Amino acid sequence: MIMVAGATGNVGGALVRALAAAGEKVTATSRNIAEADVPEGVEFRRADLADTESLRPVFDGADALFLQNGGASAHTLNVGDILDVAKAGGVERVVLLSSLGVATRPESASHGVLGLSIEEAVRGSGVDWTILRPGNFDSNSYAWAASVRAERTVAAPFADVGLPAIDPGDIAGVAAAALREDGHDGRIYELTGPAPVTPREQAEAIGAALGEPIRFVEQTRDQARAQMLNFMPADVVETTLAVLGAPTPAEQRVSPDVEKVLGRAPRTYADWARANVAVFR
Repeated sequence: MIMVAGATGNVGGALVRALAAAGEKVTATSRNIAEADVPEGVEFRRADLADTESLRPVFDGADALFLQNGGASAHTLNVGDILDVAKAGGVERVVLLSSLGVATRPESASHGVLGLSIEEAVRGSGVDWTILRPGNFDSNSYAWAASVRAERTVAAPFADVGLPAIDPGDIAGVAAAALREDGHDGRIYELTGPAPVTPREQAEAIGAALGEPIRFVEQTRDQARAQMLNFMPADVVETTLAVLGAPTPAEQRVSPDVEKVLGRAPRTYADWARANVAVFR
């Protein structure tokens, strides 16, 4: 049985669906998960990774685990304790969703230092492991959904700076392969889309999917910072702005790892926009 933590997220949800479609027995968990969040026949349980004791019944009978690094709330996790409970429940394989920032921003407290400590806990856990390091997500564009629906407008900084954003479904595809197949143990995969795409180009792709023009408004760095501080800690905001505005060559590099694992090229941002156009209608 495979346990998917963070099963209501963009990657976790896609992973649960992929595993269920492949006939795997899955337990989907998150703090507020409900029956509507999972495909028919998939077991779901509410659990909080920050409350290790709540995980004991969830791990019972699991042999593989998909674990996320916690993002902005990673500092609340004791990954060593989580992995001890997982092993006690029978887990022998862990796939960790980490971040490209572990490699590209090692000096960052949020992206590098904390992320690396979580990766080290997984590597030293005594179980088979695979680490996934995606960069920018296509689904970050959900932040524009309200303004696109109301005003057919996208506002973002750094209009013409491109990053090879990735479809969360492709991340889930790689995770499913690593959880189900041999040959991925001890691997670190850097996951990107097929080409850098700028915010201006993303707005155009959403407009093309809608069949209507989208007006693009370039924010200043200060305007973007003020907006992001409403839902991100200050240190995460500063690192995120640095990545978006002045990416390193490593952050702009297109990785071959999705194609190596899945046997096909990663989906484009335009593919993602068409598949998720209902969010912007």
